Amino acid sequence: MELEGLNAIKQLDFRKCMQCGECTGSCPVSTKSKLNPRRFMLETAYAVTPVQYMTMYPPINIQERNELWDCTTCRTCSHLCPRDVDPMEVLIGLRGLLIEEGRVPSTLGEALEGVYKYGNPWGLSRSKRSEWATDLKVKYASENEKAELLYFVGCAASYDSRAQDVAKVIVKNLNTLGIDFSILGNKETCCGNEVYSLGEKGLFEELRDNNLSLFEQYGVNRIITTSPHCFHAFRNRYGKNLETQHYTMTFADLIDKGKVKFAGKVEKTVTYQDPCFLGKHNNIYDEPRKIIESIPGVKFSELRRSRVRGVCCEGGGGRMWHDIPGKRLAETRVEEALDIGAEILAVACPFCLLTFDDAIKTTGNEDKIQVKDIMELVAEAL
Repeated sequence: MELEGLNAIKQLDFRKCMQCGECTGSCPVSTKSKLNPRRFMLETAYAVTPVQYMTMYPPINIQERNELWDCTTCRTCSHLCPRDVDPMEVLIGLRGLLIEEGRVPSTLGEALEGVYKYGNPWGLSRSKRSEWATDLKVKYASENEKAELLYFVGCAASYDSRAQDVAKVIVKNLNTLGIDFSILGNKETCCGNEVYSLGEKGLFEELRDNNLSLFEQYGVNRIITTSPHCFHAFRNRYGKNLETQHYTMTFADLIDKGKVKFAGKVEKTVTYQDPCFLGKHNNIYDEPRKIIESIPGVKFSELRRSRVRGVCCEGGGGRMWHDIPGKRLAETRVEEALDIGAEILAVACPFCLLTFDDAIKTTGNEDKIQVKDIMELVAEAL
């Protein structure tokens, strides 16, 4: 039987790769990691070519390539590839080979085991998934109360205490605007996006099928997500036409329709970090900015590298559970935000929220800048 990871790699046309090096040159972690997408492309291409070429170029020695786990799956390499070869998917496929051989860093193995056993990478009890909503006005989907509009909270916003603040303000903001919605509560489980990014396609497919069954069971027609990672999974990896929006898309649309009336002000200089899975993966750039710029009192200032040139926070691709030596990208981004005079670094992703919250502390800038989710800014002004 052919290995699933190798089979996925063989679906790509390596003949289009001209070894220009754009992928490695643009990789945000290549400055502190041995990760070299161009070399992986070359070696993998020869590994899947007919046998007569293998004598010149031996197969890639995947067992020795631990730097594969350094990739954040930010998609910069694939976005900039002039021939659309998609190096990111090659790296994910190679991760799949390591998964199949059981060669996974312990912290990532624990995260995957947590998803398999408990439905979340933190390995926390399923019964605690909706504790954050205990004192909030929220409706739970049931057989008798169908979830026409489902708010899919996600793992980080369900279990991490800082990210829970975002789930709470999303609920409060939706209620303030009179939006009827439901949540799945303890029935919700991981979307599987990071599982896919780590190369564990079998577990991802199981999560996908379970979620699709849940959505059908509870009559879900539309979905709003907290995380761009969940949004990306539902929109691009589930193979079904799910009407899904990230919350920034929902609130930008409400603003366009004149349904958001701000009563207060946020008199701060605000900049914004483009989440990779909202920006480079899905080309969602304008909606978050529309929300920020519509808040009274805000002075918006762009980071020097933004939109398609934005730099990853280093939380995707399983990196929330796998750290590597060297200065963190989030620390560099905090310094860039301070350089343009930002008082608030606005984010639209739980992983960005957590990585920047930590980076502000490690750089000793707690008294100079704050990281806030866009929904927290909206809640202050509503």
